[in-house]
Amino acid sequence: MNNREKIKLAEKSLEKEFEYVDDIRDFNQKKVLEAFVDNKVAPEHFYTVSGYGHDDLGREVLDKVFAQVFKAEKALVRIHFASGTHTLACCLFGNLRPGNKLISVAGTPYDTMQEVIGTAGDDDTKEDSLIAHGVLYEEIPLKNDEVDFEKLEKSIDETTTMVLIQRSKGYSTRKSLSIEKIEKICKIVKFKNPNCICFVDNCYGEFVEDREPLEVGADLIAGSLIKNPGGGIVEAGGYIAGKARYVDKSANRLTAPGIGCEGGAMFNQHRLIFQGLFMAPSVVSDAVKGAILAAKIFEELGYNTAPNHNEKRTDIIQNIIFGNPEHLEEFCRTIQSLSPVNGYVTPIPEYIPGYEDKVIMAGGTFIEGSTIELSADGPMRAPYVAYMQGGLNYAHVKIALEKFLDKLEEQNFNTQKITCKSLL
Repeated sequence: MNNREKIKLAEKSLEKEFEYVDDIRDFNQKKVLEAFVDNKVAPEHFYTVSGYGHDDLGREVLDKVFAQVFKAEKALVRIHFASGTHTLACCLFGNLRPGNKLISVAGTPYDTMQEVIGTAGDDDTKEDSLIAHGVLYEEIPLKNDEVDFEKLEKSIDETTTMVLIQRSKGYSTRKSLSIEKIEKICKIVKFKNPNCICFVDNCYGEFVEDREPLEVGADLIAGSLIKNPGGGIVEAGGYIAGKARYVDKSANRLTAPGIGCEGGAMFNQHRLIFQGLFMAPSVVSDAVKGAILAAKIFEELGYNTAPNHNEKRTDIIQNIIFGNPEHLEEFCRTIQSLSPVNGYVTPIPEYIPGYEDKVIMAGGTFIEGSTIELSADGPMRAPYVAYMQGGLNYAHVKIALEKFLDKLEEQNFNTQKITCKSLL
C-alpha cells in the first residue's frame, strides 16, 4: 500500500470526527452571516478615510460585526496591532494599574507573554513590563498538566484584579482549554470575586467550537487577525472584544486617552477584514480536519500526539511528539518544502525575539507569520514537539503529510522513533 492509499484509508476511518467538524463549521458560518446581514454590511463599508481616521463608517460597522459574532458589548478591530502579543499587551496594560494583581490560571503563559509580564527577557525588556509598572503577578502551577481548580479557588480573593486564561497550550504539554473548562474557571473566579476581570487569550481558538469565551463568563477576549478570524487573507492586525469598559481601556493603550476607539486610519483594509471573517469558519474547519488527519497518521506510526485524533478540539494546534531534534527538524523542513511561498528555503533552528530556546519555524505563507496557513514550529528542547497548525485548505495538509511519509520511508525514521510518554 502506498502512502496516498494509507491517507485515504485513514480518512475513511475519520468520518465521525469530520462530520462533527462540519457541524461546527455550519453553525459558525451561519452566525457570521447573520452578523453581516443584521449590521447591513454594504460596499461603502469597504472604503476608508485617511489621516486621523475620524468618522470611519466602515470601521464602526466592522467593530459591530465582530461584537455580534463574539457576543460582546463592544469590539475593537484594528490593523494597528502588530501581533497577537501586542493585542494582549494592550488589554493587560490598559486594564491593570500599579498595585493590581494578575493571576495566570493555567501555569506559565506563552513565551512572548512572559516578557510582557516581566518574568523573562533581558533587563531592558523587564523595565517596560507589567511587573516593572507595579503590577503584582502570580501563577497557578498546573497539576498533572491540567488546571488546578482547587488551587484556583484558594488563590482568588478580593485583591485579584484580573485572571489571564490562555486558551491554547502554547509551547507546553498541557491540553488547550476547552470552552467548557473556561466556563468552569470563570464560574470559580466570579464566585470568589465578582469584580475580577476574566481575560481570555483566544488565539488559535476562534470558530473551533460552537461557543466563544464571552458566552461562558469571560469579560474580555483578544486575538490576532493573521490567525483564525482573518480567514488567511487579512494582512495584519488584531481584535479585542468584551465588556465595553474593558475594551475602551484597551483602546486607550493602543492609541491614547481621549482617542481610544475613535481614531486610526485603516488604509483600505476593511474589505479584506470583512471577507476574511466571512471565510474564517470554513478555513478553520479545513485546518482542524488537517490536524485530525495528522494525528491519526502519526498515531498509526507509533508517535504520541496531542490531542489524539478522536479528542474534542478547542484550537487548531496539533502536537506531534518526536522525541529527538532530528525528526522535528525534518518534519518542519518537509512542511517548508511544500509551502506555496519560499518552498525552496531550508528552515534552521535559531534564536527569535521573545523566546528563550532556539526555535525552528516552517511557514512559507502569503502573510508573514500567519498561522492559519499551514505551518509548523517548535522549540529545540525535549521532548522535541512539532506544533503544526493551519492549512488554508485541507488538500494542502494531505499533500504535506504524504510527502513526510515518503521521507520517513526513505530515511527509515519510523524504525528509530522514540516513545515519548516518559518525557511528558
